[in-house]
Amino acid sequence: MKTLIKNGTVVNSTGTATADVLIDGDTIAAVLAPGSTLLGFDIERNVDTVIDAAGKYVIPGGIDAHTHMQMPFGGTEASDTFETGTRAAAWGGTTSIVDFVVQYAGENVLDQYAAWQDKARGECAIDYGFHQILSDVQDSSLVAMDELVKEGVSSFKLFMAYKGVFLSDDGQIVKAMQKASSNGSMIMMHAENGSVIDLLVQQAIAAGNTSPYNHGLTRPWQAEEEATHRAIMLANLTGAPLYVVHVSAKQAVEQIAVARDRGQNVFGETCPQYLYLSLEDQLGAQSDEWGSFEGAKWVCSTPLRSKAEGHQHHMWQSLRTNDIQMVSTDHCPFCMKGQKDMGLTDFSKIPNGIGSVEHRMDLLYQGVVDKQISLERWVEVTSTTPARMFGMYGQKGVIQPGADGDVVIYDPNGHTSIGVGKTHHMNMDYSAYEGFEIDGHVDTVLSRGKVVIDDNQYLGAKGDGKYIKRGLSQYLI
Repeated sequence: MKTLIKNGTVVNSTGTATADVLIDGDTIAAVLAPGSTLLGFDIERNVDTVIDAAGKYVIPGGIDAHTHMQMPFGGTEASDTFETGTRAAAWGGTTSIVDFVVQYAGENVLDQYAAWQDKARGECAIDYGFHQILSDVQDSSLVAMDELVKEGVSSFKLFMAYKGVFLSDDGQIVKAMQKASSNGSMIMMHAENGSVIDLLVQQAIAAGNTSPYNHGLTRPWQAEEEATHRAIMLANLTGAPLYVVHVSAKQAVEQIAVARDRGQNVFGETCPQYLYLSLEDQLGAQSDEWGSFEGAKWVCSTPLRSKAEGHQHHMWQSLRTNDIQMVSTDHCPFCMKGQKDMGLTDFSKIPNGIGSVEHRMDLLYQGVVDKQISLERWVEVTSTTPARMFGMYGQKGVIQPGADGDVVIYDPNGHTSIGVGKTHHMNMDYSAYEGFEIDGHVDTVLSRGKVVIDDNQYLGAKGDGKYIKRGLSQYLI
């Protein structure tokens, strides 16, 4: 199949241009001046499909480099399967995800990788890759890190929180960092001081402070800043590259900025919830059905931060200044009924997570409309940087010859109303962004040259997605 996308404004991270995009099979064959001929042939008359993108943006498909499909957590499992979650991603203009293989203490790392491949294979609507979570870092884990790099898993996530579930002590973290320093892989870090948080949670419950709002109060910004600083120091000690996930506190951003100014290979990611939602929103959340427990919809870790303290403003600023390099979702959805309500009388039992995989591209485009970021920066933080950061660039993250035909046609004059029953295809019974109005719309989505979304219809299928065997990060020096 040959497809010509004509008359659109092609947007890459490096700039924009009015151009036609020719896709041959599953890859981009050419980016041409409008109406060009190719070797004397009239291109439009020699293709199978012509898409007129006049007045619209033609951008590389979004890459969400932080998702948790079917993740077991807190006595339940994330409500989106690889099938439902990747289908929802496609609806929102995301054409690739990088999910996390979970290893709990005592489990064999390579066995877990095989199990997650079995979960995803034949299920995904779009292309997918994997990071590997490490909990107890044993000698066998270090051997597995080398083996996984060969398999295209070139990034490893550790946790400084969740004792008895994911927590690695500093010695284990150093061992993993030493291995990453030698094999070129990326260390990803959930940076919160778990011991401090556990104490504050115990004290809050003992005092009868059990509502969802207390989740954020017991995970203060100081716990995030301290852990971020500690992770940076351990990375400095070992020479390992460090990528701090879901940064929510402006003080943590400042630690990352200082390290980067020193020339250290340290990078940061934030998420849509930290740009748009706040602790005040959670406190004020009330409904007839749930009462003050409505705030459970926004329980995630790291938690929402206070708007009054300027965290959201600082996150947008950090995206403009590149103190934060990219935006992923940490998509880990749970329904209110039967999942979040496990913590109805104890906030510490609420499964942590927000579903955003369908809305990330729209929410960040609204940042363009609101003059928080530029059009090119929108593409950079949602597609190009994820591709470069995690070893996919050239194949993903750019509109250029030889790249996969992952293309989104975005209408800046369209409109998107977010909410259940509106634009919501995730397997959830609520939306964290219910009522949000976006000044733009995902019109058409192509995944490796196949149209999977068009004219508000899903044209893809389970199993369309292929595994992405990733290389090493292109950001390392």
